[in-house]
Amino acid sequence: MKIVLHILIIGLLTIVTQIGGIVYLISLFLVKRNTRRKWLKSVGVFSGIYLFATFLIVPIVAPFFGREKIKESEVVKAHSFFYKLANRNYVRPELNKAIQRIATEFDRKNNGIQLVYLDANFPFIDKFPLLPHLSHNDGKKIDVSLVYKEKNGQLTNKKPSVSGYGAFENPTSSEYDQLAVCKKKGHWHYDFPKYLTFGNINKDIEFSIMGTRQLANLIVDQREIGKLFIEPHLKTRLNLTSGKVRFHGCQAVRHDDHIHFQLK
Repeated sequence: MKIVLHILIIGLLTIVTQIGGIVYLISLFLVKRNTRRKWLKSVGVFSGIYLFATFLIVPIVAPFFGREKIKESEVVKAHSFFYKLANRNYVRPELNKAIQRIATEFDRKNNGIQLVYLDANFPFIDKFPLLPHLSHNDGKKIDVSLVYKEKNGQLTNKKPSVSGYGAFENPTSSEYDQLAVCKKKGHWHYDFPKYLTFGNINKDIEFSIMGTRQLANLIVDQREIGKLFIEPHLKTRLNLTSGKVRFHGCQAVRHDDHIHFQLK
């Protein structure tokens, strides 16, 4: 049973963080079997090695795989520390530069409003899956939050869910309902992110059509960007006319809680 448990932990840590499984395996060998309070010491050793690797070693090694950490600043922020802790904040250098330009221009137009990112990519190995995403596996993709406003109409950096995912801007009765179409075709998973909010917060904020349209247009204006995925009803609502704005397909999950964009 212990072996099975260790295998499950290694698998889970690998799925969530890429390097966590290897670090866990190393920590098992470093703590002797007959050590008092072995579990507690194992946790301590794992945590120390993992943090050292994540924040000091991985950023140095990742460029050899063509990726680098997203550069955070006053205009670019992770929605949650989790995305940095789990090594989900790596992109190719050209995408990193595009992100900085988009964020800088967005801040210039809306003083103090940041580009808030969610999942990007792991630091190593093309085709290594970043679950639950289908395509975040080559350093070319990133998810960013929609833009919201306070009741007084002022844009805000607040978001409606803890994870940044799962708080949907549903289609109105007069808008095309891609969710219904996909689920009717048997794609039951299409709105699965509703289970990944980890709690709803900031219930006093509202979706900003103006702010999100502005952000989306800044994204597609970048020559390096090849595609932007957003739900069809939001494409219509935001009046996005660029040919780069696409429907992601029913095999993915709905994109009315975030914007996905990627390099050509």
